[in-house]
Amino acid sequence: MGNKEAVCRSSNADHHHVHVQTRRSSLFTQTIILVTGLVCFAFLLGSLAQAWSNSMLMQRVQEAQQQTQQLQSYHDHLVQQAQYYSDPFVIESEARQNLGYIRPGEHPIVIVGSNQQGQQSTTNTSGPPATQSFWQQWWNVFFGN
Repeated sequence: MGNKEAVCRSSNADHHHVHVQTRRSSLFTQTIILVTGLVCFAFLLGSLAQAWSNSMLMQRVQEAQQQTQQLQSYHDHLVQQAQYYSDPFVIESEARQNLGYIRPGEHPIVIVGSNQQGQQSTTNTSGPPATQSFWQQWWNVFFGN
């Protein structure tokens, strides 16, 4: 019986050894699966964070493009105004209307009416000498020489 007992012990030991090996193999496999899952989850979180960051950057780019377009439109408007006001005739007209500018030899005439009280108008009377009569000066103001 000693031999049979030794075989049983040996068989039990082998069976125990196989069982421990299987457990170790199973634990190793579970660890590998868990680590792989964590790595995949980390990549997923990184991808989501990158997508959110890209979305925020695209929003900021669009806002900056809109602001640039508005500023370009305003710049174009200012360039048009600068071109308009660089014309000597426009400068003179603005000076006459807004600042009451008159040329040497001109006499300002203020016309007061029921609808336009206080509005100033200027006329060109630069030709006639001061020796003309009062009525001739008025004739020249309205009808010229």
